[in-house]
Amino acid sequence: MKAISLYSVIPVRAEASEGAEQNTQILFGETFDVLEEKPRWNRVKLHLDGQEGWVDAKMVTKMSPAEYKSYHEAYIGSSAIVAMPMAYAVSENNGQTIPLTAGTRLAKYQVTKDEAQKVFFGRFEVLGVGFRIDPGMVIAKSPDLNEQNLLQTVRFFLNIPYLWGGKNAMGMDCSGFTQVIMSLFGKALKRNAGEQVTQGRKISDLSKVQAGDLVFFDHEDGKISHVGVAIDSERLIHCSGRVKVEKLDSNGIFNAETGVYSHHLMAIRRV
Repeated sequence: MKAISLYSVIPVRAEASEGAEQNTQILFGETFDVLEEKPRWNRVKLHLDGQEGWVDAKMVTKMSPAEYKSYHEAYIGSSAIVAMPMAYAVSENNGQTIPLTAGTRLAKYQVTKDEAQKVFFGRFEVLGVGFRIDPGMVIAKSPDLNEQNLLQTVRFFLNIPYLWGGKNAMGMDCSGFTQVIMSLFGKALKRNAGEQVTQGRKISDLSKVQAGDLVFFDHEDGKISHVGVAIDSERLIHCSGRVKVEKLDSNGIFNAETGVYSHHLMAIRRV
């Protein structure tokens, strides 16, 4: 059974319990398969990155095969995506607003002029319902991934707090942050750092790093445990405690507040 999220964010949990660990989140408009149904919980598999887990059954909106086919084609074919950490869309059906977080893809997006108000507005559709949104909150076409565009984009995300399994403006984990940021540049990443390190191609030396390269780190066990986005060969932006820019060198991430290295450099990938 195919389904869709009509909520800003749906938590995906490791077990069918409110107290279970949050593994990731589903953003508005994302689709998924319902693999198993319980009275209060559904086990799902996300179409975006293949993540599986349990979600509250009352937050699941099921789709007919025809609805899914029509919507999925428009959704996958769209490059329009919410670029600001938080934006608001207004339903043309009932006038209600819904907050949308960065990384939310918009199907059938177009910019239209309201002749009466003499203003432009963005419009997208979900299951036949139109929504309006400030076009200044949306990237209609993926920009080039370079230092200038990266800095212009990530500055709005500074100080978003760390949240395990999070990928929205109220809380992100390290790989949720990289997944969202790279989606704004048209790059599709897997969900976790250990998966993201398998994508793209290896960059062998820090001196060859370009803006947008993914930088991976490990702890004492040698396993990938953290990821950030390089701004250049000496700086990266990442989410550790909060989203912040820190110094990067061949040893890892140097924390100016504590005067020690917080993470050990393990790998660099370009996607």
